[in-house]
Amino acid sequence: MKLTPASADAQNHLCRVVVLISGNGSNLQALLDRCAEQTCSYQVVAVISNRADAFGLQRAAQAGIAGLTLNHQRFDSREAFDKELMRLIDKYDPQLVVLAGFMRILSPAFVRHYSGRLLNIHPSLLPAYKGTNTHQRALDAGDAEHGVSVHFVTEELDGGPVILQAVIPVKPADNKESLAARVAIEEHRIYPEVVNWFANKRLLIDDKGISLDGKLLPSGGIRQHAANGSCRS
Repeated sequence: MKLTPASADAQNHLCRVVVLISGNGSNLQALLDRCAEQTCSYQVVAVISNRADAFGLQRAAQAGIAGLTLNHQRFDSREAFDKELMRLIDKYDPQLVVLAGFMRILSPAFVRHYSGRLLNIHPSLLPAYKGTNTHQRALDAGDAEHGVSVHFVTEELDGGPVILQAVIPVKPADNKESLAARVAIEEHRIYPEVVNWFANKRLLIDDKGISLDGKLLPSGGIRQHAANGSCRS
C-alpha cells in the first residue's frame, strides 16, 4: 500500500520494533494485530528468526514486514552468532527489541548492547519456574495460580525486572496443554500493551527500578488477575 505524505509522517513517529522469534510466532501475531489499531504507537520493522522453518516468518511476510533468518548452527559460538545478530538488528535502527519465543540464551554482550530496550515474555509468574516446561512444573507443584510475565532482559536468564504479570487460576482438570492455552490468551493480551507503554515513553527503567507514568512499580511489577478485567493502561 502506498503511503500518503501524512501517513508516512505518522509512521516516522512510531517506535521502531524488531521482533526475534524461533517458531510459530503467536505473540508476534498479537503484536502485529495491535499495529492495526489507532492506539498503537509502535511499528514492527523486521522479524528475525534463528530457524528458517519458523512459521512466524510467514506471518511477517503476510504483514509485508521484512523477515530474515540467521541460522545459529553456522556459528562456532554463541558470541559469534550474537555479534552477527546485533549487526542485522541494528540495520533497522530499532528503539526496542522484543523476544517472542526466541529460543536462544543471549550473550552478556548482546544484553548490554540493548540494555533498557530489550523485552521478553515468559510463561510463568516469575521468579517461579525460570527456563522451560513451566506449565507442567506448576502442575507438579500443585500451584493454585499460574500465569505469564513480561520483563526487561538482563544477563540473568529470565531474571530481569518484571513489568507486568497476568495471573490465572489452575483448575482441577487442567493439564499442561489446557494451562498453556489459557496462559497464551493472557500473553497475547498483555505483551502488546507493554510494548505500547514503552513506545509511548510511559515505561522507564533506571537505577531506581521500573516506572510507569512516573510512578515506581513494585519489585514484582504489576500483578493482575485475568478475571478482574483489563490491565492498567
